[in-house]
Amino acid sequence: MHTQPINPPQRLLMGPGPINADPRVLRAMSAQLVGQYDPAMTAYMTETMELYRGVFRTANEATLLVDGTSRAGIEAALVSLIEPGDRVLVPIFGRFGHLLREIAERCGAEVHVREVEWGTVFPAAVLERAIEGIRPKLLAIVHGETSTTVAQPLDELGAICARHGVLLYTDATASLGGNEFETDAWGIDVVTAGLQKCLGGPSGSAPITLSPRAVSIVNERKSIEAGIRAPGDRVSAHPIRSNYFDLAMILDYWGPKRLNHHTEATSMLYGARECARLLVEEGLPAAVERHRLHGSAMVRGLRGLGLTLFGDQAVRMNNVAGVLIPDGIDGDAARAVLLADYGIEIGTSFGPLHGKVWRVGTMGYNARRDTVLLTLAALEQVLRRGGVAIPAGGGVDAALDHYASEQAA
Repeated sequence: MHTQPINPPQRLLMGPGPINADPRVLRAMSAQLVGQYDPAMTAYMTETMELYRGVFRTANEATLLVDGTSRAGIEAALVSLIEPGDRVLVPIFGRFGHLLREIAERCGAEVHVREVEWGTVFPAAVLERAIEGIRPKLLAIVHGETSTTVAQPLDELGAICARHGVLLYTDATASLGGNEFETDAWGIDVVTAGLQKCLGGPSGSAPITLSPRAVSIVNERKSIEAGIRAPGDRVSAHPIRSNYFDLAMILDYWGPKRLNHHTEATSMLYGARECARLLVEEGLPAAVERHRLHGSAMVRGLRGLGLTLFGDQAVRMNNVAGVLIPDGIDGDAARAVLLADYGIEIGTSFGPLHGKVWRVGTMGYNARRDTVLLTLAALEQVLRRGGVAIPAGGGVDAALDHYASEQAA
């Protein structure tokens, strides 16, 4: 029987996420609970909505949290937008495109996919031709695909979707806060995210924003629960096929009606609010630049170790890099040594890339000079002891040279 309190080992999480939470976020999460309709609580909810408008770069009133991990946000968006039989286009360029496809299929959609080689992205013209041929209700696409470390350019897709009357949904879990993202300027209808990557928090809360058009589609399927229904309340003939992830009811919970749906996850709301507050305080452009600077230094350092980068570097995310595992090295065994001897975690990858690619993250609270240099120094020693010929200090020197050149510029 285990009676001791938890005492997690010291870790520096430099994989594709989760990362070490900002201590200020953890402190916020330790605050005392209040009732879900306490004026303090409803004020925190309203403040959180406004803060995330700044993070998503949107004026959308419907900007809030779905209680659950980032996948909860994805599922809430898709189950609330998709009716059985709807045509949905899912462009797949990594593991999480397959996730969008699966969830859409479980929603009863007629799903059409387009695929490209992992490590690459779609030209906008290819997606427009697919839209013209399929005529979907919804285009569901990942922005930053952490499984391959590349980001799909979205700046043209909103206009394309608008021309063809298509809703645009994107999963920005891996990218939001560390890469340029413009919900309104790019014309994106629905965006979901998570805290555990560039936002610098723990997994467990899913920020989401919906355009007025998306809200109207969700509300067409609104059904108020029988136990709280008042005379005249709407009951849809085609309700959203989830109660917990019913965005129509969740919007009423967060909106002026404060119509009971579930008990808000208070401590997670505290944490999510602090994540957004810190980002807005730093300034989104400054946060993106921080991720670019330290992510680029990590890339230079990995090259300095003689490693080969994976994926199209022209569209690499600022916050995660993929490298081919050197010949003669057992990738999982080397990761285990890095964790056991140095307390540093880096990631492997999925599917066709498992055992072939490591993913090294530089994001959120860990997007710092010291974490970059420490990770490169430790990785050099692990590779050297594994028999890989590496220039002594090559990784750290290359990263330091990069920092010096950026400072000089």
